[in-house]
Amino acid sequence: MARRLRALALLAAMAFATPAVAGDADDIRARLEQWTDDFNAGRSDAVCDLFSGEAVSNYRGQPERTYDEICGLLRDSIADPANDFHCELEIREIIVEGDLAVVRLTWTLFISPLNVTSIEPGMDVFRREADGKWRIIRYLAYEEEQ
Repeated sequence: MARRLRALALLAAMAFATPAVAGDADDIRARLEQWTDDFNAGRSDAVCDLFSGEAVSNYRGQPERTYDEICGLLRDSIADPANDFHCELEIREIIVEGDLAVVRLTWTLFISPLNVTSIEPGMDVFRREADGKWRIIRYLAYEEEQ
């Protein structure tokens, strides 16, 4: 009987914990989708909010970048009068554990008028920050061979 009660208590705890994780994953998905909309609409004032001030990026073949460098690159891309950048997002998996989350995703970047398409699989590590927002603290990405 005691064993059965412990099992029921464990199942109840798991059932109550699942919505929070699902809600967190939904929040992260919404943040990524909003970032995609902001970038594609050229809202340079909004694109840096997805990143923590402690963000570090690793992109194959490029030097490690800090928050300021990441934001500078994004703003420069948006402001580039010679090229139009457009991103599409494919989220493959979101794993949430407490105040950290890992997202496997693929970004597809279209650059016009150069007619360039870059497919970039990667992994983002998010942290829930003091203001309650999920932000990227680390990311790894590479360009897929075409």
